[in-house]
Amino acid sequence: MLRTLALALFAVCSFAHAQEGKWIPLFNGKDLTGWTPKFKGSKLGENFNNTFRVQDGAITVSYDKYDQWGGQFGHLFYKEKFSNYKLRIEYRFTGDQVKGGPGWAFRNSGVMIHSESPGTMGVDQEFPASLEVQFLGGKSDGKERGTGNLCTPGTNVVIDGKLVSDHTVSAKPQVTIDGDAWVTIEVEVHGNKVIKHFVNGQQVHAYEQAQLDERDGHAQELMKKGAPKMISEGYICLQAETHPVQFRKVEIQKLEE
Repeated sequence: MLRTLALALFAVCSFAHAQEGKWIPLFNGKDLTGWTPKFKGSKLGENFNNTFRVQDGAITVSYDKYDQWGGQFGHLFYKEKFSNYKLRIEYRFTGDQVKGGPGWAFRNSGVMIHSESPGTMGVDQEFPASLEVQFLGGKSDGKERGTGNLCTPGTNVVIDGKLVSDHTVSAKPQVTIDGDAWVTIEVEVHGNKVIKHFVNGQQVHAYEQAQLDERDGHAQELMKKGAPKMISEGYICLQAETHPVQFRKVEIQKLEE
């Protein structure tokens, strides 16, 4: 009896481990099935100026239909929420920034994790309350401009036991990548416990206890409507922040906690 039970438990654990190791594509390589855009100034689902599209087998952020930047920050949301997982994205910056785009947004994009629902965003809201794994490209000027940083719109985190309320927390070490090379970002997420960033396989960030920022007006509204302060799950979304960028791989590996 005990031997039978032990074998059964082993089989279950082996199956769970096998399932955990499977990478699941969130992007089918053909179209934006499963993804919904939300732009500042537009209703949910409106793909302003066809900014998000699929080209050459990659989700592409293009500004070829813009005459001038008008503040239309955009996010492309995947349909499901996630809590414990590994996320792997391959991205690259291309071309020139749209005319009128802010200097800080040059070769700047990212993926938001533990994000609020796109349905709770206001029409004129620029960024969802979330944790941004920031993608930055170097300026080919010999200066450090590392990728894989953390930005915290409407949120805070804890690092080394201390609450960090800075909007941008730099990755360490800083990995600067110039040109149009493809870059692999991995994010390891354990609910409200530790979250880690990796750039081309190298760990550059770790933090924990993600939480809504009580100083932020929109975060306050979310909590009044029942959202918990501590964030243990949320949506994943890709950014459109004035510089053309492509994402050719977006895949997830679910983790069993």
